[in-house]
Amino acid sequence: MTYFAVTRNAGPAWTDGVGAFDQPGVQDHVGFMNGLAEEGTVLFAGPLAGSEQDRIRVLLVMSAEDESAVHAALAADPWEASQTVVTTSVEPWMLLVGAERLAAPVAPS
Repeated sequence: MTYFAVTRNAGPAWTDGVGAFDQPGVQDHVGFMNGLAEEGTVLFAGPLAGSEQDRIRVLLVMSAEDESAVHAALAADPWEASQTVVTTSVEPWMLLVGAERLAAPVAPS
């Protein structure tokens, strides 16, 4: 597997003046993204600080075979399909520091 740094921005269907959590279809988007996280495709995801209140900018770290697999996974996102968000960049990411933490078991809380 290869890691990818992915950026997504508010798309043409983004409702200006409305935060991320009040956009149409937010629950479908959240469910979809949580599914990608549960299967291990999305490792980390979230809006860049403050952008969730305006035109969102998001950073994802994903694990996939190649860039086309990243695009294919995100194409099924209801927000991508409606162009509420658009994927603006997909770049291979060379993880150097902290890689062992991705494979480490999570301690029970």
